[in-house]
Amino acid sequence: MKKLLKGLRRFKSEYFCSNQDLFEQLARGQQPRVLFITCSDSRVDPAMITQAKLGEIFVIRNAGNLIPPFGATNGGEGASIEYAVQALGIRQIIVCGHSHCGAMKGLLKLEELREELPLVYEWLQHAEATRRLIKEHYSDRTGEELLDITIAENVLTQIENLRTYPIIRAKLYEDELKIYGWIYDIDTSEMMGYDAEEHAYVLPQSQLAPEELDEELLLAASGCALPAYPASTNSNDNGSALAPSTTPTPATVTVEVQVPASQRFPHTRLSPEQAERIYRGSKK
Repeated sequence: MKKLLKGLRRFKSEYFCSNQDLFEQLARGQQPRVLFITCSDSRVDPAMITQAKLGEIFVIRNAGNLIPPFGATNGGEGASIEYAVQALGIRQIIVCGHSHCGAMKGLLKLEELREELPLVYEWLQHAEATRRLIKEHYSDRTGEELLDITIAENVLTQIENLRTYPIIRAKLYEDELKIYGWIYDIDTSEMMGYDAEEHAYVLPQSQLAPEELDEELLLAASGCALPAYPASTNSNDNGSALAPSTTPTPATVTVEVQVPASQRFPHTRLSPEQAERIYRGSKK
């Protein structure tokens, strides 16, 4: 709690005081451009990941980035979706899953949650279509591979749930709304977007029209650079610091190779014909 209180103080004395014009504007109302639906997981921060400014994205967060179908519940998700699209005029929606999702781990062993976490068990019923699809089409997969597939398929299932809302269907029909399925890979910070034409997750910028691309989007993000040499100073046997050699010996660094998100979330196993029946229209 002390850390949070200190953060509040720094926020007001530093960020707020340096951006008073922005806060005066926000006090008169909000005009977010994107509805971002994602998981409550503490490792996923939509504003930080996208570097969005305050007031630019309208966020819905819950366990598993689930969207109950229209009429299935009177929870806040439906009201927030309706408000975002109808009242705020948002025309872009992102449904974003993420790697190592605890909700999806729970979905894969759903019956084990019935007694210990009954509310979680009930909530995950909104991902039953995902669970059934995984059971019927991916029974030969296990472990992390199965989890990654479940995360990827669940994003698409929730897009279909989203499309059951009258306001969403109306805006899609009028071509006034676009829906995107994303997956954020915590290990590498890569973001992948679902391409309905390819039935695969690809780099999100590849889905933009050529006129929407700029120089920054065309540049591939470089990996994090590792220090070439150890940060600590050398010392002689007497403990005194030695001046650095003109030809220092490189440090031995053990690097854990991360599997790119593009390999972890590959083409779905369904045929294009099956995928078209299940996810038809998600390209809009």
